[in-house]
Amino acid sequence: MWRTDLVATSPAAGNGLRRSSRKRSINAVSQGVAETDNAGPSSRTPSASASASPAKKRKQSKKYAPPSKYAHLKPLTDILEPKLICIFVGFNPGVKTAQSGHAYAHPSNRFWKLLHSSGCTDERLEPEQDVDLPRLYSMGLTNIVARPSKDAAELSKTESAAGTPILEEKVRKYRPEAVCIVGKGIWESIWRWRYAREIKKHEFRYGWQDEKERMGKTDDWPGAVVFVATATSGLAANLRPHEKEAIWKPFGEWVMQRRRERNSASSEARFGQ
Repeated sequence: MWRTDLVATSPAAGNGLRRSSRKRSINAVSQGVAETDNAGPSSRTPSASASASPAKKRKQSKKYAPPSKYAHLKPLTDILEPKLICIFVGFNPGVKTAQSGHAYAHPSNRFWKLLHSSGCTDERLEPEQDVDLPRLYSMGLTNIVARPSKDAAELSKTESAAGTPILEEKVRKYRPEAVCIVGKGIWESIWRWRYAREIKKHEFRYGWQDEKERMGKTDDWPGAVVFVATATSGLAANLRPHEKEAIWKPFGEWVMQRRRERNSASSEARFGQ
């Protein structure tokens, strides 16, 4: 296992990974990843201005399920500690996850597989090992919406967007270096809260987001950089497995680099070098 002693620095700036669509071939995806293999957060500035209020209330999805439907299920406990390398942000706990009490527990969910194949972990973990992420890998877990449901479609857009300030406060409290958004829909919800409108097609991209999109900013802390990865649910079939892996890979490589740098700095401090 890698060691994760406490030494935190800000990641270097770099370019983001452009959005990969199902229509693209694996060659196109691979080329985009090659351009960002060791890239850090982007320093580009978005054209839109931020807003502190959510978008206007929109019509609920036909699949919407009120909280009472899953009131018998307990919310998932966050796995967070101060100054982690990164925090992964999911949409909300699924039924299987809530029943087990462990993150991404459904057998069809690819989260733990992508965590390993991207390099974030050096072995394939089981959902029951979620509590070990901070100690072994300096990584944590949370969700933008706390209540469980069958899938994200059973949540309202207003509800998911309203989770943004709660997420911001968690990031502000624990101060990770990066926040990895596990799914396009989550970033769309955050954008809806920040800018009071839907994100436009040309404004969305997977990978590192603009510097202005950092989360949890305070007067004495610049906030955590943001990486948008793909959703990992088995229901999210808009991208093929190899396309998802290509999008996750740059983040895993960055995490490995930061872990090495932290371990090196810790060793130097320990031996007085």
